[in-house]
Amino acid sequence: MLSPSVRFLNIILAALLAGTSFGIWMILNGSNLSPAAFIEQQQNIISSLNATMTTLVISATIITILSAFIHKQNKPVFISLILAAICFIACILISRFGNQAINNSIMELDPKAISITWPLLRDRWLSFHILRTIAELIALSLIAWTNVRS
Repeated sequence: MLSPSVRFLNIILAALLAGTSFGIWMILNGSNLSPAAFIEQQQNIISSLNATMTTLVISATIITILSAFIHKQNKPVFISLILAAICFIACILISRFGNQAINNSIMELDPKAISITWPLLRDRWLSFHILRTIAELIALSLIAWTNVRS
């Protein structure tokens, strides 16, 4: 009984995480927003989702590792789930050492008084976010594949 519940929770957490990141990627495509709009939206997203996304990625990592060990007798599934967990760990590292410092800088910006260097900040943040989103989508794909396979 534990296995179906863990597998279901694994899919839900991975889908919420990857879906939210993908949506943010589409919304914050900096070329479509004025500097003030980008900064205001980014500040809102940071204050609204920072704790939620951290909780989701840590929970997804833990549940993926648990699911892997529940399925350790099935080597292809086990290896796929371990790879998915590694993708989530990569997301944690990208967030911590890439996006977080930029988030702190963005939270200090005044949308009404933007420096001319703000596009560099935006583009750097978006590059890290795209890497993170791709890792989450790979993890979600691996998790979905293992659930179809097993």
